[in-house]
Amino acid sequence: MTGREAERSAMTRALALARTPGVPHGPNPRVGCVLLDRDGTTVAEGYHRGAGTPHAEVDALAHAGTAARGSTAVVTLEPCDHTGRTAPCSAALVRAEVARVVFAQRDPNPVAQGGAETLRRAGVDVEGGLLEDEAREVNRAWTFSHEHRRPFVTWKLATTLDGRSAAADGSSRWVSSRPARRDSQRLRAECDAIMAGTGTVLVDDPRLTARDDDGVDLRPERQPLRVVMGLRPVPAGRKVLDDAASTVVLATRDPHRALAELLARDRRHVLLEGGPTLAAAFLGAGLVDEVVAYVAPTLLGAGLPAVGDLGIGTIGDALRLDVRDVATVGTGPGTNLRLTLTPRKKG
Repeated sequence: MTGREAERSAMTRALALARTPGVPHGPNPRVGCVLLDRDGTTVAEGYHRGAGTPHAEVDALAHAGTAARGSTAVVTLEPCDHTGRTAPCSAALVRAEVARVVFAQRDPNPVAQGGAETLRRAGVDVEGGLLEDEAREVNRAWTFSHEHRRPFVTWKLATTLDGRSAAADGSSRWVSSRPARRDSQRLRAECDAIMAGTGTVLVDDPRLTARDDDGVDLRPERQPLRVVMGLRPVPAGRKVLDDAASTVVLATRDPHRALAELLARDRRHVLLEGGPTLAAAFLGAGLVDEVVAYVAPTLLGAGLPAVGDLGIGTIGDALRLDVRDVATVGTGPGTNLRLTLTPRKKG
């Protein structure tokens, strides 16, 4: 195996380490690192386990000890160059006398970026861009939030085949099947904020918590922030105010303001789980970046629509979406379709 092949193989492994199950998806990026000796053999591995824990490079260096001297560090994100809860990774790599650093994605965080140049000034050979697209996908919401200065927004909905989220009498438990509801918990666990409107909270009284495959709530420290948006007060005793997770009430109907407040709280990926009014507000503002729709093979003919009025009066102005993935969830009578789509930006 050539040096280049060894580095590519190591980067593939580093990306797998970054995706280690159980690692939080925010506010920090998920990062993996592999150290190679001069022959391309793995010396040590490491990955970041969440805010306040050692970064991937430091984790790998700790496992390598003196064997890190003269090695090549293959890391999924440009080594950080700032002091936060931990010291700069660029300085740690220099102290360990690493000879070469290969990274996939340049750090989009203006506070942390610059590690590549610091390493080069210290005499370390540095190369970036190896499997960059794959690395960006690992941290797509985190990357988006830094590049666009707002959280990435996913709208999750459950609907019948004719676009109804509830029957005409208001009953809505459940439009989607049990397997689909269980699958949607994966989305909740991947986000660091779950948002509903005050109307949904008052009518449905949801808990908005992330649960495991057995339906048990994740630990409070692993829960996304619960967000209630709207001007109506939330009465005491509502489930969204219990101690299962932290909750913030945003007294606004302006999606831009809501996202700005969540970004200030270091939230990078927001999951919309509110009703049709909340969805229409974000769609109308052009602030939905992904749609995940669970479609049941069911017809109601009437009832609550999945989305409210978008102000669209002609087919030419329709909001169109590009299909990224189509999958079946469940089997037999419990089968639903899961559509993952990206809204097309106008203009």
